[in-house]
Order: sequence, then structure tokens, then C-alpha cells
Amino acid sequence: MKVSPMKVKFYSTLRDLTGKKEVEISVARTVRELLEKLDEMFSGIKKELIDEDGDVNGMILVNGRNIVHLKLWDTELKEDDTIHIFPPAGGG
Repeated sequence: MKVSPMKVKFYSTLRDLTGKKEVEISVARTVRELLEKLDEMFSGIKKELIDEDGDVNGMILVNGRNIVHLKLWDTELKEDDTIHIFPPAGGG
């Protein structure tokens, strides 16, 4: 059986940081592991998404569900998941 990698989709300024709209990741068991892997690929992305208190800066959705309402950084991931990552909202 072929395993499909999870899709990670970037929005707004994260597209500028990564130079991509989407990447595929084949091995990450939790959101924490995914962010480590993404930070290896795109230096600085973790700093954009985690504030100094360790909270989510921006929004991360796993299959349409916000990780804040799941297990936050320990939210489990599996093959075929789709993760949407939004940067912090600017404004004023």
C-alpha cells in the first residue's frame, strides 16, 4: 500500500518566507515535529509561528481544525492530513 505524504499549505507572508504555496512532508508524528522539519527546510518559520511564551502566533489547522482546540503542539498527524499554516494577522 502506497503511503501519501501530508500536504502543508502556506498563506500570505509565509509564502514569501518559503517561496512555496505547498510542500509535502512524509514523516512527522506531531505538529511539533512538523514545525521542526519545516524550520530545517525554511529557516525562521518556527520563529514566525511560536511566540516568546510558546503559544501559537498565527493559525495552524489540521484537516480544518485549529490546533488550539486539539492538542496544540502535540496534535497527532498522519499521512494524508492537510495542514494549513497562516501567519500572524497584521493590522492596526
